Amino acid sequence: MAIYQAFRLDFDLGKAASLAVVQFSLCGSLAVLAFLVPLPQTNGLGLGRLPQRVDASAHRTVDAFWIIAAAAFLIFPLGAIFLRGVSYIPNLPHQVIAASLTSILIALISTVVCITMALSLALAFARRGKFARSLAEGIGVLGLATSPLVVGTGLFLIIFPYAHPMTFAVPITASVNAMMALPFALRVLMPAVRETYADYLHLRSSLNMTRWVWLSRIVLPQLRRPLGFAAGLAVALSMGDLGVIALFADPDLQTLPLMLYRLMGAYQMDQAAAVAVVLVVQSLALFWMFDRGGRGYVESK
Repeated sequence: MAIYQAFRLDFDLGKAASLAVVQFSLCGSLAVLAFLVPLPQTNGLGLGRLPQRVDASAHRTVDAFWIIAAAAFLIFPLGAIFLRGVSYIPNLPHQVIAASLTSILIALISTVVCITMALSLALAFARRGKFARSLAEGIGVLGLATSPLVVGTGLFLIIFPYAHPMTFAVPITASVNAMMALPFALRVLMPAVRETYADYLHLRSSLNMTRWVWLSRIVLPQLRRPLGFAAGLAVALSMGDLGVIALFADPDLQTLPLMLYRLMGAYQMDQAAAVAVVLVVQSLALFWMFDRGGRGYVESK
């Protein structure tokens, strides 16, 4: 928020850049520490020991409690928004259509860029050693170490001396959203790519497949389900993001999150709730379309 205020309200680019450096340093340090913590190794644990009885009912009770708590945390706020906002959807200004189309366009571009980067990294490092896989995951962690406002501030400073930054609002927003979704897409695709290589690489060697045949006939069909899920995550995250677009958008260009923010700032809470309903419905619909697209192929086989 301090970066946004220094940028949009004061237009103090030096202060915004300094705050961005501070945030990147803090988030980057935490991300590096989390990345260096080794995951527990369970291979072979318990061999040679007698199995211990576990009270499954107690575990089910604890799991049910946390599932219900997490569901309630989401359902009650969303329910309140739907109850208040559905009836005001017909009263929304016509600008909501343009905002929806802009959000969908940015989300689709972001998804294509994100999946391309994630798949390229996963394929490039799938057959490498542990260090290379850690390097690939470290590249993905960079998206978590920064915020869209930090990246947007840097891009604004680069573009500002040469062109009007607001001209590049759509491609820059899509690119930054793709970078933010990259860690999640990479975590979905990397294990699937490694499993595919482990199961089918001998087939490629025995049939002497070219790289194009290997990717189009073996790898991509096997990855369709995780690709659909990763694309669903990327498109949903991009639809709901309010970051770079808040820095680059002019008054005539807005996405649904930006329109929601502006309506709340004007204390038009009923219309804001209606826009929130539209945003949730579109995000869930896009996620379902991509995820179902991958699952449909698997279920039809």
